[in-house]
Amino acid sequence: MVKILGNRQYLEIPGESSFELPPLMLRSGPDLRATSKLVRSARDIVDSDDLIPGPTQDALDADDRLAQVRFGLAANLVDHYRSFVLHWTWGESVLDWIQQCETSFETQPNLRALLRPDVWPHAGRASFVTLLEDKQATDAHIVLENAMGYRLTFRKPPPIKFFSEKFLFFLNSSLGATAYRAWAAAAGGDEASLPPERFQFYVMTDRIREV
Repeated sequence: MVKILGNRQYLEIPGESSFELPPLMLRSGPDLRATSKLVRSARDIVDSDDLIPGPTQDALDADDRLAQVRFGLAANLVDHYRSFVLHWTWGESVLDWIQQCETSFETQPNLRALLRPDVWPHAGRASFVTLLEDKQATDAHIVLENAMGYRLTFRKPPPIKFFSEKFLFFLNSSLGATAYRAWAAAAGGDEASLPPERFQFYVMTDRIREV
């Protein structure tokens, strides 16, 4: 059974009790503390992709500002790469959480029938991602669609040296969201949302909070 509120469809769950879901445990992700190594790799990308055109280089050499421009471009690439890895780590954590939620649903008679069997990762499980958004479970700088899209695209985050500068610059605004939406749409039709008021769980990072 589905009820419609505004432009959203919500699954109707028998009863009025709330359900406790497994905690969302955020992984730490790859170690990115070696900033100098990342910057060196990014500078190699800047040099190999000819981001600074010849005439500009001549003009900047006179002022000895070329090194500063190269460093600034490299630092910008590192920021984009760090954002990508952070989002990927969120996506990995959410996929793990969805699998745990499936197990939890199977133990609850009122919830068991809500899950359709499919090949993992189930496109119909996008409703759990929507639940996280409705519960405002993410950090302010995390875009869940991007996080899920990156994880669905990459089993592991590639090293920065495998990226082109254009790919890094445009990654956050296109590829992640496109991959996620393609996955979510594979379920066919509009997937009904889980009513957020019926579910509680903890988000566990360096601090624990209930949502």
